[in-house]
Amino acid sequence: MKKVFALVDCNNFYASCERLFRPELNGKPVVVLSNNDGCIVARSNEAKALGIPMGAPLFKFKDLIARHKAHVFSSNYALYGDLSHRVMDVLRQMEPEVEVYSIDEAFISLPVTKVWDRVKYAAEMRERVRKHVGIPVSIGIATTKTLAKIANRVAKKHAQFKGVFDLVDTSQIDQVLEKIEVNDVWGIGRRSTEKLNSRGILTALDLKRADSTWIRKQLTVVGARTVMELNGISCISLENAPACPKSIMTSRSFGHPVTDIEDLREAVITFVSIAAAKLRKQAVEAAALNLFISTGPFDEQSQYSNNQTMTLHQPTSSTPELISAALLGLKSLYRPGYRYRKAGVMLTGIVQQGYSRQLDLFSSAQQEVKEDKELMTALDRINSKWGRSTIQYGMTTAEEKPWLMQQTRKSPAYTTNWQELPMVKATAL
Repeated sequence: MKKVFALVDCNNFYASCERLFRPELNGKPVVVLSNNDGCIVARSNEAKALGIPMGAPLFKFKDLIARHKAHVFSSNYALYGDLSHRVMDVLRQMEPEVEVYSIDEAFISLPVTKVWDRVKYAAEMRERVRKHVGIPVSIGIATTKTLAKIANRVAKKHAQFKGVFDLVDTSQIDQVLEKIEVNDVWGIGRRSTEKLNSRGILTALDLKRADSTWIRKQLTVVGARTVMELNGISCISLENAPACPKSIMTSRSFGHPVTDIEDLREAVITFVSIAAAKLRKQAVEAAALNLFISTGPFDEQSQYSNNQTMTLHQPTSSTPELISAALLGLKSLYRPGYRYRKAGVMLTGIVQQGYSRQLDLFSSAQQEVKEDKELMTALDRINSKWGRSTIQYGMTTAEEKPWLMQQTRKSPAYTTNWQELPMVKATAL
């Protein structure tokens, strides 16, 4: 029996999040900027219609934005992450098999054992997300995840489908695929597109009908699997539980150049604290930490970039242990006289928490590990309830620092910070 997948995708997600608590922005152009307010990373449909491209530097379109009175926001990841969780919770209330694919996308396995109106059900799902969270979504339905991606694209781009498009009916699949460029097929990147175009494969329909032997040779098993998916053969299963990540990275470009090692220490401690909290949230531990620091690529003065990997005695998610390793690396990497523009940490060698391993012969491991985990659990609970920076490590402060990102247009954390909750005032009649 064939499977049926639905892909739920939040429309212009970052821009939609910014509009949620600012209804006066509905129907007006909205753009969201990258870290340090550099480039445009999200646009409302109205901003797209003005010709503002994705990834463009803000300074190149300042005049256009000002002329059309477009609203510009710095990225507010706390808000976007919280609203994403709320959307996914609504989906899980309706269906048990949900794979969170990204911050604004989820695959759902729909029942196939009954005759029913999938489009009507998807419309109900769409309305429930709108009512409970306030975020508009589009839903594509098909017998494979790759086709569901294409169906979602149709649902989003063509208003007559009212946000839902069902591609389960095989009679119309080819008509849809011939209108989709091959580079818009899920899993087909730039280099693969160049290879396919050189052979005259320009559309998704061309790819569906391509010679499987040539595809496997040129695009490996991944490309062959994509072709099978386009032919309605499901090869990519739903992942209900997130896989153990291969690495976790936290890095930032600084708002201003940093020259002092104390400022670098503070930045590194902050980044490690964030990465360690991610480890614990995913119930995993890291066996190695890679630290890197670098100057800007266009710095008029001399440039410097370096990194170092520290192997830990045991895999851990303990913030103080990871900070100790990172600071040792920073002491080795730091060179005075440079204007540092970026730093970051990457945790690797990740294993599931409680992974069976050989203990250190000279450590009193059991009691120390227990006490540290209790401390980390308490820290995470407090920061989760009252805000990520409620409890910080000694070298970090709440004061403005040169390494902090520029976020001059950041909206309030409406849903995650008590001090920034929306205020509703009533007046007596």
